[in-house]
Amino acid sequence: MSRLEVTIAGRYLRSRKSSRLVSLITLIATGGVAIGVMALIVVMGVMNGMQNDLREKILIATPHLRILTYGQGLLLENWELVQEKVKTHPEVISVRPFVLSQGLLSAGFDYSEGAYILGMDLDTTGLPVTPLAAKLRAGDLSFETESDTVDGGIILGRRLAQRLSAYPGDRLSVISPIGSKFNPALGAFVPKFWIFEVTDQFETGMFEYDNGYAMLPRDLAQEFAGLGEAVTGLDVRLSDPWDAPSVAAELEEKLDYPYRVVDWQSQNDALFSALQLEKLAMGTILLLIVIVAAFNIVSTLTMLVRDKTREIGILRAMGLPARIIRRTFLLQGTFIGVVGTGIGSVLGLVLAYSIDKRKIIELNPSVYFIDHLPVQVDSLDLIAIVVASILVATLATIYPAQQAASLHPVDAIKYE
Repeated sequence: MSRLEVTIAGRYLRSRKSSRLVSLITLIATGGVAIGVMALIVVMGVMNGMQNDLREKILIATPHLRILTYGQGLLLENWELVQEKVKTHPEVISVRPFVLSQGLLSAGFDYSEGAYILGMDLDTTGLPVTPLAAKLRAGDLSFETESDTVDGGIILGRRLAQRLSAYPGDRLSVISPIGSKFNPALGAFVPKFWIFEVTDQFETGMFEYDNGYAMLPRDLAQEFAGLGEAVTGLDVRLSDPWDAPSVAAELEEKLDYPYRVVDWQSQNDALFSALQLEKLAMGTILLLIVIVAAFNIVSTLTMLVRDKTREIGILRAMGLPARIIRRTFLLQGTFIGVVGTGIGSVLGLVLAYSIDKRKIIELNPSVYFIDHLPVQVDSLDLIAIVVASILVATLATIYPAQQAASLHPVDAIKYE
């Protein structure tokens, strides 16, 4: 762009007493682009914030990898040898065995609740596989009981404990799916009852965990599930959770059949796919705001061409080439797009920061599991929004710029 084109474009953008309407529409077009960009940044930030917050909550109780087996029993019997093999991988930080079964829980009332019984290793040396132990309300992972007449201690999810009305110190009867014995007198199988004492509660913020999980020491969970020395599988923590799919494939090839490795992303693939689809849909819908603003740019420059017909004819008669006229109007539209995008980006970042840090939009944590709307602006999303906005604004100037360049000098000034 030459200095002449910049000068003409700047003069056309400034208002005159005889054509203040054109300048007003220019401001409206710029504001439309700014509002569209601001909305895109905030909404994309909200979607990223919700997705990241959900991911963090999932990883509270879900390990990066889980090593399981095929077969009828779905048990891992020689887990110590498998554990040593897994530890040799350079990205593996920690490996712990776990036991997962189910039971029917009752606190002595006329209400029973089914729940998953998770057996955890009490060995707290080294880095834990998941931060679940940090979510205990009293911070007690010892499972120590006040009474010697119970089978052991149990830790309940907060919502599960509320429904059962079972709190620390209360006794809980649990029916195990294993260990039922046939009673000849009754002519039926009699289930085995376990009596546990509630020692603590945990609250992860994820409804699935807080509503349907209970924790036992691993050795007690093995006895409860009738596994003997076997475990359900191994939980693995990696240095980078995003490498879980590739590490899972490497470990599965190394361990070979009958072992299988499941990563945390594949376990929650449907959920994250839905969030990604929702983010794409919201971004596409809000991009229409920028496109509407682009139509404002088209109308603004078209009106400007009509208003400046005489000036354009004079410039063409003086020998100004059509390409310079075209670039002049392209410059005006690009200027509107760049200024609108810049203002919208600044406003969007400021609004996103305020919503996240100052907690402007508060939520009910008992319903949404978070106390405010999280916003996290991704740099790639920001770059994509800025580039798309400027590109749309620039493309919107092609028609009016071509219209201005095609004006014939005689037709433009013949009525003057």
